[in-house]
Amino acid sequence: MALGLRLCLFLFSLLLAALQGDVAAALTRRDFPDGFVFGAGTSSYQVEGAVAEDGRKPSIWDTFSQGGYSADKSNGDVAADQYHHYKEDVKLMHEMGLDAYRFSIAWPRLIPDGRGDVNPKGLEYYNNLIDELIRHGIQPHVTIYHFDLPQSLQDEYDGLLSPRFVDDYTMFAETCFKSFGDRVKHWVTLNEPNVEGLGGFDTGTMPPRRCSYPFGANCTAGDSTREPYIAAHHLLLAHAAAVSLYRSKYQEAQRGQVGITLLAAWYEPATAASPDDVAAAARMNDFEIGWFMHPLVYGDYPPVMKSRVGARLPAMTMDLSKNLTGSFDFIGLNHYLMLNARHDEHAFNLKHRDYAADTAIADAMKDIQEGHGKYAPWALGSLLDHMRVNYGNPPIIIHENGRADFVKDPSTIRTDDYPRSEVLQDYLEVLHMSIRNGSDARGYFVWSFLDLFELANGNTLRFGLIGVDMTVKERTRYVRNSARWYSSFLNGGELRQPAAPKKQYYDSA
Repeated sequence: MALGLRLCLFLFSLLLAALQGDVAAALTRRDFPDGFVFGAGTSSYQVEGAVAEDGRKPSIWDTFSQGGYSADKSNGDVAADQYHHYKEDVKLMHEMGLDAYRFSIAWPRLIPDGRGDVNPKGLEYYNNLIDELIRHGIQPHVTIYHFDLPQSLQDEYDGLLSPRFVDDYTMFAETCFKSFGDRVKHWVTLNEPNVEGLGGFDTGTMPPRRCSYPFGANCTAGDSTREPYIAAHHLLLAHAAAVSLYRSKYQEAQRGQVGITLLAAWYEPATAASPDDVAAAARMNDFEIGWFMHPLVYGDYPPVMKSRVGARLPAMTMDLSKNLTGSFDFIGLNHYLMLNARHDEHAFNLKHRDYAADTAIADAMKDIQEGHGKYAPWALGSLLDHMRVNYGNPPIIIHENGRADFVKDPSTIRTDDYPRSEVLQDYLEVLHMSIRNGSDARGYFVWSFLDLFELANGNTLRFGLIGVDMTVKERTRYVRNSARWYSSFLNGGELRQPAAPKKQYYDSA
């Protein structure tokens, strides 16, 4: 064979190998482990509407938003009106190719007074929704409690501040297990209990708007120094009670799994060369994630919380410690942002301290509440490494991850949302690499399936793969390009696969 021809064939083989390498590197859903679940999510108050229909009574979020406390003075009275559009929505999920839909049960719809009689219309609605999902081959992943405490229980005994909450919540959870557990195989006891204690009882930016000066504003009652820790403790008690009940009475027959879902930002030192900032970032991760993960894995609060909060942190009894340890089949993580932690010893030296001052991180609560972080997909890898190394590599489901668009005009419906697709793609790439590095991640849910009433942010933020015109009675749905991108991936389309997580940042809104 002539030398020139051999050289041409050699160069061609190199080109072919390079092309094959590119093809091999392209990421598809088939590269995720068998049984890995892809879905999208919402929550009851944010999506259902129909707040005064068919026997539903108010929750603390009705009181809050109807009082004009959301960013744009809007409320969830109608929201995306999924109560009347659930069949249309399930059809859209099916067309998109979702494996699963994460939603929550509205306590004041199912048991309107918080305890006592079950509302037959509420029971009918959730049975219909679950059955519709299953008919379309979509797994229902159900959150039992997603912030919407019945207002009656708040009025009766101050809600989460009373241990009476634990018994009422456990009875509500049992109603869910008994009514829906024959079809629901994935249960979440609580959504973001580490957020509810802070927003509701420290800064007063969420219901029931309890706080104290100088830590919160416009509250008529509360104690920001103690109540966040008390509320969180009762949520831990409630979680442990529900898991114990499910495991002893329902799990063997129903063959389901039960877990808890936490907000999990990732904190990096504002100055990597500063030992104080490095310690502050580690401390903040312990306060936010470890507040619940440490009791769930080790049976007690993190040492740094115990030393810095002191007697204001409720004590763990031996029985509670035993009940909490290992009380999950999986951990849900809601991850969006990376935030910088800057040490602020002045805050810790205050005579009266709240959560933010206990962490001694400059502007910590302001940054958390206002979302002053950045979308940094590589930070998801750091978070999953943290869970693997510090908490025994528990099974993980990413229950929320997404990108918001800020809108001033509620009639604005943008369908060309390329930045959302780009952010989601980068997070999925990092998630895949984390699994290859040993993380036991088992699912990924985009927040959110539809545009929602975004709680304290009202209708100013749009996370939906599916847009909703909140200004018309019909609540018209619009398929965004990000939905088409996600659908393509779910149906075999490819993602690029970088060699390593990029130190890439995106604006948070």
